[in-house]
Amino acid sequence: MATIDTSIEINAPIDKVWDIISDLDAEPKFWKGTKETKIISRDGNLITREIVIAFRDSKCMQKITLEPKERIHAEFTEGIIKGSKTLNLKSKDAGSLLEANWDIKMGGLAGMFTGMIKKHIRSGTEQAIESIKKQAESS
Repeated sequence: MATIDTSIEINAPIDKVWDIISDLDAEPKFWKGTKETKIISRDGNLITREIVIAFRDSKCMQKITLEPKERIHAEFTEGIIKGSKTLNLKSKDAGSLLEANWDIKMGGLAGMFTGMIKKHIRSGTEQAIESIKKQAESS
């Protein structure tokens, strides 16, 4: 399994950061590894969706749990990625702390590329949370 833990301090209130990260349709704007998203169903704070990731335009299914203004947990249920991505949001001084945690492995033959792909995911995650910070602090 590849575990990736990153975080960033954002000089903006939790409400503003939450509005950005909980807009699941806007995810490709920040997360360059996510090319497309399509919500299949929504039942309260539980969402099932299909995403297309940059790695070979692979389709993956996710089950997402929203815990408003605290956490977004995305479990990969079908596709080349196995595991989860979790965004945690916490108060920090006058602003917010956004943590992104991955616990994944690549399925099938792609499993041998997990190490290489981990570098891309870490880089993409760092870039994504930096973009989220920039948007939250500018508006």
